[in-house]
Amino acid sequence: MRIAVFGNIYRTVLLSHIKVLFEYFKDKGVTLLLDNELYEFVSESGDCCMEHTEIIENNNFTADLALSIGGDGTFLNTAARIGSKQIPILGINIGRLGFLADVQSELILPALDTILSHHYLIEDRTLLFVETSDGEEFEYPYALNEVSVLKQDSSSMISINASVNGEMVHTYQADGLVVSTPTGSTAYSMSVGGPLVVPQAQNFILSPVASHSLNVRPLIVPDSWTIELEVHSRSHCFLVALDGRSKVLEQNTKLRITKANFTVKVIKQLNHTFFDTLKDKLLWGVDKRN
Repeated sequence: MRIAVFGNIYRTVLLSHIKVLFEYFKDKGVTLLLDNELYEFVSESGDCCMEHTEIIENNNFTADLALSIGGDGTFLNTAARIGSKQIPILGINIGRLGFLADVQSELILPALDTILSHHYLIEDRTLLFVETSDGEEFEYPYALNEVSVLKQDSSSMISINASVNGEMVHTYQADGLVVSTPTGSTAYSMSVGGPLVVPQAQNFILSPVASHSLNVRPLIVPDSWTIELEVHSRSHCFLVALDGRSKVLEQNTKLRITKANFTVKVIKQLNHTFFDTLKDKLLWGVDKRN
């Protein structure tokens, strides 16, 4: 078995968890593939046996599954590195909230046991695909959580003309607009008032950021539809962020957002559901009166 490992090297607790992985897989016939930066980080420590390891370079690798050790940001970065390879990802949380990386660090060993025994589920998660009218390219034009269109400066709001399947829907006067997948409904979209959506739903969510109108609410559309955005700004440019990877575009650049032609495969524990995560991470439905 070949397992790719990605981690947040800026969290000091990472190394102790990497040691656990090396020790666990030492005699199990598993080859660990480490991201280049992670490999250097572990090598410099000198505390880990580096047998049966390979370095991931230029994303030219194959693996049976991937481990993402960090928080949700690390998981998003891992998904971007995996791309269309269709390698299932297990998220191990050493960060804060951990919605995508939902295996707690103290449960790493039981989680690894389920991996080797194949007692887990794989969920297919939809991605957004972004194209521009002027051919401006993104390094990775896909987003697992959301595509955010935002004002670049901190002063005046922007105007965003949003069309769905060729029909003009609304001109948002706001600080921005978040186009989210169901996976991203618990991320930025939720923080700006968007609804929670189960990951299996086949929808996209359009949620304005600090809208200047009280009667504009988040909108849910089928993920088979095409979303087109045109931005007008006093600064003549705007910011677009794909899962936090940002780029400044000229205001005459139109965005076309569609469903990607591949999915991200997320490994989930058999005894843990989306609603369990809502309750554990967000205290969803908790009645403090009890």
